[in-house]
Amino acid sequence: MSTTTIGVTGNDAYDITLGRGILDRVSTALAPGVRKILVVHPPTLAARAAELRDRLLADTAEGPREVLLAEIPDAEQGKRIEVAAFCWQVMGQADFTRSDAVIGYGGGAVTDLAGFVAATWLRGVQLIQVPTTVLGLVDAAVGGKTGVNTAEGKNLVGAFWAPTAVIGDLDELASLSPNEATAGFAEVVKAGFIWAPEILDIIEADPARAVDTTTDEFRRAVELAIDMKAKVVADDFREAGLREILNYGHTLGHAIEHAERYRWRHGAAISVGMLYAAELSRLAGRLSDTAAERHRTILDSLGLPTTYRAGAWPQLLATMQRDKKSRGGMLRFILLDDIAKPTVLQAPDESLMFAAYQEVGA
Repeated sequence: MSTTTIGVTGNDAYDITLGRGILDRVSTALAPGVRKILVVHPPTLAARAAELRDRLLADTAEGPREVLLAEIPDAEQGKRIEVAAFCWQVMGQADFTRSDAVIGYGGGAVTDLAGFVAATWLRGVQLIQVPTTVLGLVDAAVGGKTGVNTAEGKNLVGAFWAPTAVIGDLDELASLSPNEATAGFAEVVKAGFIWAPEILDIIEADPARAVDTTTDEFRRAVELAIDMKAKVVADDFREAGLREILNYGHTLGHAIEHAERYRWRHGAAISVGMLYAAELSRLAGRLSDTAAERHRTILDSLGLPTTYRAGAWPQLLATMQRDKKSRGGMLRFILLDDIAKPTVLQAPDESLMFAAYQEVGA
């Protein structure tokens, strides 16, 4: 099976390799001299993480390696400072040095946590991301944003730390349930709305094939989404400008995740957030009725949620106001002037925000 390589340029350049049956690329991506490796993984991947450890032990011609496994809680429960401290303890007791490495093996929460651990141990060690979910593959593992959640909100503590490689083995997605694959695909849909309309065309032609991880349509949509993110983060690694467009749907989406204590899947919350952003764009006079309705039609066709509790608005607004995307106490939303034409709206009137919420509140 062929592989696709998408390069992320810049000061910390690296490649994202996409294909099937390519887990052997993890070992070859390690820098010469790595002797100790921490593989961070969720409980659901314990057996496969052990297989990856055995592969890493067998694939070295430079001398013995020590490969340790750090099993962390599943999903957002793993993105806590206490979990990072557990990983630091493992590394400290094993005498990890700056020439050693961390591998994130799992979904987006795992790669976020692993990246944060790598960025902070001795102020930075090598990081390889091996995403095993759609969300991790197209979003969390790419771009170098790492972090943990706090009681006050999502991703409020973190660091920018680029991986040295991202290995996207599509065979790793085979065990995902249809609901998991579709929820993760919300980030692919986002890429279609803000950058690559071909993704929207693929979905509209056949929604079922678009989210089927075994099809050519799925792979094409994923490649477009990864290519978009690679170009954006290469231009703006620390989110000082262009990279902000990746927050489309995330301002309200993160507030919903917080309100649900992270019981909602990230993609489900972002789906509601994207429709809200589209309606806010429409009411602000920026986006046509047709383009806004296209959001609802596409998201509905995939079975992604497009509504949230009508009475939750005061709580959601309070959470958004302390979101990390706010600046100087002013809310900032990524909106659309048209499909693939993102823009910024700063400090919108509360009545306008409330009116847009009426379009998603149920």
